[in-house]
Amino acid sequence: MQIITDFDYTAILALCAKYSLRVIFSLLIFFIGKWIVWRICLIIERVIQKAKIDKLIASFIINSSKTIFLIIVIVAALANLGIDTTSFVAMLGAIGLGIGMAFKDSFGNIGAGILILFFRPFRIGDNIDIGGYNGVASELNLFSICLITGDGKSVIIPNKQVINSKIINFSLTPTRRVELLFSVDYKDDLKLAKDIILNIANQNELILKEPAPSVLVSALGAHSIDILARFWVLNENYSATQSAMLEGVKMAFDEAGISIPYPQLVTHHIYEKESEDDK
Repeated sequence: MQIITDFDYTAILALCAKYSLRVIFSLLIFFIGKWIVWRICLIIERVIQKAKIDKLIASFIINSSKTIFLIIVIVAALANLGIDTTSFVAMLGAIGLGIGMAFKDSFGNIGAGILILFFRPFRIGDNIDIGGYNGVASELNLFSICLITGDGKSVIIPNKQVINSKIINFSLTPTRRVELLFSVDYKDDLKLAKDIILNIANQNELILKEPAPSVLVSALGAHSIDILARFWVLNENYSATQSAMLEGVKMAFDEAGISIPYPQLVTHHIYEKESEDDK
């Protein structure tokens, strides 16, 4: 076996020095660029806050800007290494096309997210109902929306499902109407029951005086007379007022001797007189 004796260490060292410097500079470009991106996004966030732009749009702008700037930094770092970024971008485009075909539903969510930003059926912090899920909108990104329910759960709903569902926004108007149904027995004093409900509503400080509360008979049921109470409250007082009215009316009905009926089954037994032959 022939042993290599004339090995050019100088050329090897020169080559290592050349590319090691490129690697170091590329790493510096990446990490410094990443820090600059973070600073730029922070500046954008402060500008948006001063401009009082809607939080929904602000979140979308910041996340999109961060993604675009990071891609630019990565391409610049690769270009410093001597990699043909044109081919790299083309390869990314091909990969992106393949991923797009495989994850078309995900890109459908991106399109739906853009539609949500354009039409803005709700804002961050609004109390909304989407397809039966009720909660406060806490975050919107390119793929989904996050709702915080009343019991502290986080519900993640894809943007595509949001667009295709019925959206109820309870926060678009400052007030909300409460409707409560009370049932009284036919033998009870109907006028007294209506006066009790109306007096309790008028004495409640959380209930708005304009429009004035109203109490009316809604139906004559099989077992009771149904009384419907309507009154307006601020959105934040909805649940508290509803609970206070139910408790107050029940206690007042008990004091006035007005009963709240419930369905009862009445049976009649018919006894036939025994005949002489059966004795």
